[in-house]
Amino acid sequence: MTVAWKPSDEMIEKTRLYQWMRQLGYTDYEEFLNASTKDIAWFWKEAEKVLNIDWYEPYKETLSLEDGVKWPKWFVGGKLNTAYNTVETWADKKETANAKAIVWESEDGIVQTYTYEQLAEAVARVANGFRQQGLKKGDIIAIYMPMVPETVIAMMAAAKIGAIYSPIFSGYGTDAVATRLNAAKAKMIVTADGFLRRGRPVAMKEEADRAVEKSPSIEKVIVFRRLDRDIPWNDSRDVDWKQLMKEEPLKETLSMDSADPLMLIYTSGTTGRPKGAVHTHSGFPIKAAFDAGIGMDVKKGDTLFWYTDMGWMMGPFLVFGGLMNGATILLYEGTPDFPQPDRLWEVVDKHQVTHLGISPTLIRSMMKHGEEWPQKHNLSTLRVIASTGEPWNPEPWLWLFEKVGQSRIPIFNYSGGTEISGGILGNVLVRPIGPITFNSPLPGMDVDVLDEDGKPVLNSVGELVIKQPWVGMTKGFWNEPQRYEEAYWSRWENIWVHGDWVIKDSDGFWTITGRSDDILNVAGKRLGPAEIESILVEHPNVVEAGTIGIPDDIKGEVAVCFAVLNQNGLQLEQLREELLQLVAVKMGKALKPKAIYFVQDLPKTRNAKVMRRAIKAAYLNKDAGDLSSLENPQALTEINQLGKNA
Repeated sequence: MTVAWKPSDEMIEKTRLYQWMRQLGYTDYEEFLNASTKDIAWFWKEAEKVLNIDWYEPYKETLSLEDGVKWPKWFVGGKLNTAYNTVETWADKKETANAKAIVWESEDGIVQTYTYEQLAEAVARVANGFRQQGLKKGDIIAIYMPMVPETVIAMMAAAKIGAIYSPIFSGYGTDAVATRLNAAKAKMIVTADGFLRRGRPVAMKEEADRAVEKSPSIEKVIVFRRLDRDIPWNDSRDVDWKQLMKEEPLKETLSMDSADPLMLIYTSGTTGRPKGAVHTHSGFPIKAAFDAGIGMDVKKGDTLFWYTDMGWMMGPFLVFGGLMNGATILLYEGTPDFPQPDRLWEVVDKHQVTHLGISPTLIRSMMKHGEEWPQKHNLSTLRVIASTGEPWNPEPWLWLFEKVGQSRIPIFNYSGGTEISGGILGNVLVRPIGPITFNSPLPGMDVDVLDEDGKPVLNSVGELVIKQPWVGMTKGFWNEPQRYEEAYWSRWENIWVHGDWVIKDSDGFWTITGRSDDILNVAGKRLGPAEIESILVEHPNVVEAGTIGIPDDIKGEVAVCFAVLNQNGLQLEQLREELLQLVAVKMGKALKPKAIYFVQDLPKTRNAKVMRRAIKAAYLNKDAGDLSSLENPQALTEINQLGKNA
């Protein structure tokens, strides 16, 4: 295995990971890694201690498996609140009260800063405001917001009063938002009048209004005026954010059971509705804080900047990973290459970012502008560049490492998921790092690669699996326990199957080669094919549809759709454009398919299930493997021809 970056002994000894290992009596990382999964209860007890988690009442037992490995109970009997551990703990201490908690930069250059003390006060005011508007413990509030400080304030204010928040991607269209509001039965939604993208306003309130019309559970719409646009207003339902900020700060932070839900993040399923991953007060925040603090070496006083959205897992990760470690988090509203191709690097330089989080898609799009843009800026404060969302290919990885990081900055590849609360695999900073690979499972994650018979394999592709529970593991899907068990636990007994194809080599390096299920990964955004298909079949001329992901130079993967029509003689080009626009409007432009093809038939199994794997193989002219369950293999000939002509 080629090694691109190797830590010096001095650097290893400075990491929080090494110092913690030493404290626990280990100097050899391999030994420590084995110990972390040999006794997971011991490991996660030590992990919450090193993160200085504040408990209102101490837990009686670190882990109970009385309901089996699928339903572990962590920190049994413990009482805490995420809002306290994320914001108030630092605001209450003299030495950190005036430290920067949030730095926000808008696309048009406005910079706003909140200290921990200021953030705690804003959270307390909005928490009281939420209460006055009828939000209480256990209610669900959706957060459909751009990357602004108010988004973090809303999250923490909900947590402070025991409400459950559900972040929604700011780029989603009406249907995607409404689907998530209805699945959660959300009582309120927080949104903005809009935000800037490439110098132009993007309307959000109107999109939210249309979604709310389809969501009978919504009682109030809280609106933050980011742009001061003229927006439609419903006096009986809409509430101005400024009104909440006028409330007296709420002193009480509710004591929550460690297993109480904190957050619902909806993630795409291969079939049907999105799945609501349930995260608790002692789950996602602790796992995210651990991976950032101990894994990526985020320390008090550092600045963590992840280019993301609060609707994707890495948004909440940024909040908890940064703030629970006493660091500053940087939120950037706009596009990373606007108005000039160096905007991202300018932000890193200006705000002295120590930890930058990006995706391979972002780097592929920056590469085309040339290396002179990052080289204009002083990036000397950067200690770690972290990458997540999708697999790398070597060229952009090397460009980032050599041209941007000057072969000095380690790239922390990081892969896990919404249901994980962070990472399964990473690049720990006490081991050498190779291009595009991962150098270790994250400590506490009992990981393996299994072949189709469930046997461990080395040097060949297999399923990525997790063999024991971990802190941060989703507490099932919201109101759908059976669907959760079927999604992750149905293949092998008591083994979590994650849905990634992985190779582990003899040197201990891991490579993710793609998804083993039908989920698409468009520019790091996971997308269930059924979400697009159901939009297409709403059109009166479409009988059925199939969606696959194909490789793309910029986005990593893009959607390609196949539709069966109910009549001949249609204006096909006009219909194609209509369908593409339909998906763009309902799902958001970022998820618009690359192409839509009209076919006579879709390949199906005998029980009428569309076989997307076969569609993808035929279109890309690859071996589809066993097709004996196909009812109509002839359907693949047409798809194969379309792929050859593409």
